[in-house]
Amino acid sequence: MNQTVTTPRRLMLVDDHAIVREGLRALLSDVEEFAIVGEASNGDEACRMAPQLHPDLVLIDLKMPGMHAPDAIRMLRAIVPDVKVLALTSYAEDEQVRDVMKAGAMGYVLKEVSKADFLEALRTVSNGHPWLHPQAQRSLMEQLRAGKPADPLATLTYRERSVLELIARGKSNRQIGADLNLTEGTVKGYVSIILAKLKLEDRTQAALFAAERGMGKPKREMPAR
Repeated sequence: MNQTVTTPRRLMLVDDHAIVREGLRALLSDVEEFAIVGEASNGDEACRMAPQLHPDLVLIDLKMPGMHAPDAIRMLRAIVPDVKVLALTSYAEDEQVRDVMKAGAMGYVLKEVSKADFLEALRTVSNGHPWLHPQAQRSLMEQLRAGKPADPLATLTYRERSVLELIARGKSNRQIGADLNLTEGTVKGYVSIILAKLKLEDRTQAALFAAERGMGKPKREMPAR
């Protein structure tokens, strides 16, 4: 009698703490439906590795140095369009829930959950369905009930606003990368995201958009006393 062989889902771990990644490997060592194909210590590294690894699922921590997690999630989904993303963190702050879900994450799980709930989250998201920790669900509902007015700039993360401000100053991708300690390729990714979010065609329109809102002006120095 033939048995159906199920190919394990390709999982990439993204967390800046090696001990956390080691713990996740140990936790999943006896779970045959997932195969860890790679690990990254930050968002930039994850985006560099993704084209070669082509993961089915990315488990990404939200508190890492370098690229902000929502930005990393957008870029990962641009690089590997069919990838599913599950966010992992210790907190369920309103802003975080909103940002990662808007960025394209399908789930949001707290590190305090049991192994059973953690595996349920992985399975649910890997099958293309959303999964939110109850605390995260409450935060998201509170955010929606708040009914904040739409503002194009409000859709940008802090890093994206920084890039837009430097675009308004006429700086090239290379110059922006040098100022923000990012690779030229990462800056190019940010520019694409900014144009898409603001529904603009090119850098010129982005520069005009920013200038109309007072961005890009050199900051005045306080007079010496």
